[in-house]
Amino acid sequence: MHSRRAVLTTAAAAAAACAAGTVPAAAASPVAARPTAAARDRMRRLIARMTPEEKAGQLFVMRVYGHSATDPDPADVDANRKEIGVANAAELIAKYHVGGVIYFSWAHNTRDPHQIAELSNGIQRAGAAQRLPVPPLISTDQEHGIVARIGAPATLLPGAMALGAGGSRADATTAARISGAELYAMGIRQDFAPDADVNVNPANPIIGVRSFGSDPQAVARMVTAQVRGYQGAGVAACAKHFPGHGDTDVDSHVGLPTIHHTAEEWERLDEPPFRAAVAAGIDVIMSAHIVVPAFDPSGDPATLSHPILTGLLRERLGYDGVVITDSLGMQGVREKYGDERVPVLALKAGVDQLLNPPDLAVAHAAVVRALKDGELPEADIDAKLLRILLLKERRGLFADPYTSRAEVDRVVGVRRHLETADALADRTTTLLRNTGGVLPLSRRREHRLLVAGADAAAPSGTGGPPTGVLARELTGLGFAATALSTGMTPDRAMIDEVVASLGEHDAAVVATYDVTPGSAQRALVEALLATGKPVVQLAVRNPYDIAQLDGVRAGLASYGWTDVEVRAAARVIAGRRSPRGRLPVPVMRVDAPDEELYPVGHGLTY
Repeated sequence: MHSRRAVLTTAAAAAAACAAGTVPAAAASPVAARPTAAARDRMRRLIARMTPEEKAGQLFVMRVYGHSATDPDPADVDANRKEIGVANAAELIAKYHVGGVIYFSWAHNTRDPHQIAELSNGIQRAGAAQRLPVPPLISTDQEHGIVARIGAPATLLPGAMALGAGGSRADATTAARISGAELYAMGIRQDFAPDADVNVNPANPIIGVRSFGSDPQAVARMVTAQVRGYQGAGVAACAKHFPGHGDTDVDSHVGLPTIHHTAEEWERLDEPPFRAAVAAGIDVIMSAHIVVPAFDPSGDPATLSHPILTGLLRERLGYDGVVITDSLGMQGVREKYGDERVPVLALKAGVDQLLNPPDLAVAHAAVVRALKDGELPEADIDAKLLRILLLKERRGLFADPYTSRAEVDRVVGVRRHLETADALADRTTTLLRNTGGVLPLSRRREHRLLVAGADAAAPSGTGGPPTGVLARELTGLGFAATALSTGMTPDRAMIDEVVASLGEHDAAVVATYDVTPGSAQRALVEALLATGKPVVQLAVRNPYDIAQLDGVRAGLASYGWTDVEVRAAARVIAGRRSPRGRLPVPVMRVDAPDEELYPVGHGLTY
């Protein structure tokens, strides 16, 4: 295993600056000015008219199944009734007065851009039909890279670590502005991006390439750039996961991680990106379900910690925007207290929005009860509601929450956005090793290519599998490429099949995904190397795989397996583009985990 402490203490090198991309004209959406005193007065009057049930509802951001607000598929109706007690999104808003709705591909909310826009309009019509019309704030997780809820034909862009490898703040802004413009056109005014975590632990199972890198100052610069991009396009950005999820080896979806940083380490490693986000005027910050004993020895996760959310975030960083929880359905926040207490404790800690509780009826009733009996002082709840409503005002929802098919057609997945996405990706692929000049491959020497290896499950609609994408792109670039997927754990029969197939080809390109010392992927690569034919290795997730593969003479990192990142890697392999990415994290030696094999800033070119 790589050494966490070695990564913590490594000297961070500045990533090379890349040519700045230009923001397409269609990528800019209108941005409302900060609310005036008159707007604040209007929102206060609206809050004063709310019942306890309506006030509680406005604090929740909830999932709902279906492609339509009123007429989802029968299976989605059944899922809604089972999990939420309603049939559709319109009933969800009417019954619980929820202040926001979050879209997921697995909830069948994101079939295509026109459907998404109509779903958004239907949700807004439901909001307008309430006794007190309040527009819902519609959100999603469109980080790009390995976390993307909306796929093609919307534009898919390089993920955070890929942009970190590119090192260009202008590119980070461009990517966020394009993404924000397309989300805005589909009626989505809140995106849970960018990730502000500093990934200092190579074994991190939940962040990894979702982070811009391991250098806190570099991450801070990229976070600032993306905040400006998203919010410049009219969409609320959200920095996550406060106070910093970058140094954990436990996934908070299934357990409760502990961050062992001292206060001094936190100030040096974790604080800078969040402080930068606050300085940039970030609309929303998301809490993490992590324990940080240096600031709260109680064992409570940060989501439920007053010392962390109020003491650190509100008081130390001076943040007065909206605070939202990470999903309340994650195990990390459910371990210590029951689902009935968690939302109340989160609000008491300093949270404003409660994201996706597992049982909305239980959570909503608990908040109403705590509001009525005074455990949650009404003045405190009103202050939270004011933040939320002013965010909606700032993002233009009270003026005009609707979108149209024409707006979707004008903005989403247009050619200039797709071309810009490819140009951004061309500045991210990192060449880590090229002993003997194996790369670029030559159509004269290595015309017939076998593309094999791990095929990660791409986010819905984002393309893939990587071997297929690589083979298609390389074929389009003049090679005769054949794809042979082995999965993550090829058995001996599969490895033998790949080796036999290589006999009919001139060279192999093998995709790897988080190689470990005893993994079958390592055995596959070693078997291919033993043939003596050229082998090119491409890490399609974390860039650390090369440390496990001593015999590889040519190794690259794409930092993701979505089409835009993989196509860019293919162009580098074929010599159509020079590799320009630089490592935003160090790769440590396997035999000496405190020593760097490749430092931050490493990257070859040709």
